[in-house]
Amino acid sequence: MAMEGRQFKYIVRIAGTDIDGKLKLPYGLAEIKGIGYTTALAIARILGLDPDMRIGFLTEEEIRKIEDAVKDLTRLGLPSWLYNRRKDYETGLDKHLIGADLIFHARRDIEREIRIGSWRGVRHKLGLKVRGQRTATTGRLGMTVGVRKKR
Repeated sequence: MAMEGRQFKYIVRIAGTDIDGKLKLPYGLAEIKGIGYTTALAIARILGLDPDMRIGFLTEEEIRKIEDAVKDLTRLGLPSWLYNRRKDYETGLDKHLIGADLIFHARRDIEREIRIGSWRGVRHKLGLKVRGQRTATTGRLGMTVGVRKKR
């Protein structure tokens, strides 16, 4: 892909996130909360953009195409296992959330778990580890205390 005639932008704004123009396309898109490297690479390939291109060389039209794709990934025809919210609690649909929507839904899920009194909800409420990690020696709060040996 020829870069002649393309204006380089040092900061590109996509989906409410400022992205460094020096980053390659997948790494730049991965800066957006809710989009990882794999999803970013899939977006670039489906839209026909060169993954090795620097984000700063994108044209306004390409940025708009990316923005539209990122807002609703389900329209791109990506496999459902690539979405970050499958079988949404309220609607039962597969979704992909980004930015503030992702944070909002995650917080609401945790509040629901706490309200219904599930095991995960109780662990969240008590501020303990939720996903089955060991807690005997890790995850301690406050001052660090070494192991004491008996004399």
